[in-house]
Amino acid sequence: MRIDDALVWAEFTLVNSDSALLDAQVLLAFVLGKETIYLITWPERDLSAQQKAHFESLIEQRVNGHPVAHLVGQREFWSLPLKVNNSTLIPRPDTEVLVEVTLNNILEKNHPNAHILDLGTGTGAIILALASELPKAHCVAVDFSEQAVKLATENRDNLDLKHIQIYQSDWFENVQGRFDVIVSNPPYIDANDKHLNLGDVRFEPLSALVANEQGLSDIRHICEQAKGYLNADGCLLFEHGFEQAVLVSQILHENGFTGIRTEQDYANNDRVTLGFLTC
Repeated sequence: MRIDDALVWAEFTLVNSDSALLDAQVLLAFVLGKETIYLITWPERDLSAQQKAHFESLIEQRVNGHPVAHLVGQREFWSLPLKVNNSTLIPRPDTEVLVEVTLNNILEKNHPNAHILDLGTGTGAIILALASELPKAHCVAVDFSEQAVKLATENRDNLDLKHIQIYQSDWFENVQGRFDVIVSNPPYIDANDKHLNLGDVRFEPLSALVANEQGLSDIRHICEQAKGYLNADGCLLFEHGFEQAVLVSQILHENGFTGIRTEQDYANNDRVTLGFLTC
């Protein structure tokens, strides 16, 4: 089977996917150990029998809903290659908005050596992106899951971002010191949300997705505790659901935060809300 024929077959097989051709290209490039541009440059190249069988197996798994990132074991975030597995969330493009807003806040204050805490780090995507842009920053990342801590540490080491501490903690339980910035993409989906039965989230840990109180319990807990870990004029930032901005803003206000505002994601949905501790 030629490369171009393999892609035509895969795109047809993945007809129910919103990104059928892209999925096929990523999976075939992975099988061949090449970049996707290779598929365009050499469409007439033949697959070996082993490559064909491997590709067909991956396409079958994709048809059954398995995320492409899990099938290839990697997802790019902030132009950084991150190892992924089923112990954490797969980094999403919209989370890059949280990184952008955090960076802008730090740079506006001319604070390149800021102390930054990432709560619920997962793959480490957020803190790794921030650390890659802020080599003088003091970075700490924590997660409740031992598997997540192991994965984030591996990603840190692979990227040689040595100025990040990563350890296990149930939110602030094992955290010491104070920070200029606390950032988090916590669980924020209600347990009854129908989207939990759709797409990639079916293969991700519920503990990283679902929270009580209509998805707001972890955000509330972090807001209540963060005051003891933020420096004066410190900033607390959350990613949240697109319908939660008003409620998240209210929780921040109830806990003494000021300068509260919400930023939109790439689809113009409310996605990131932040506030400042002025006392």
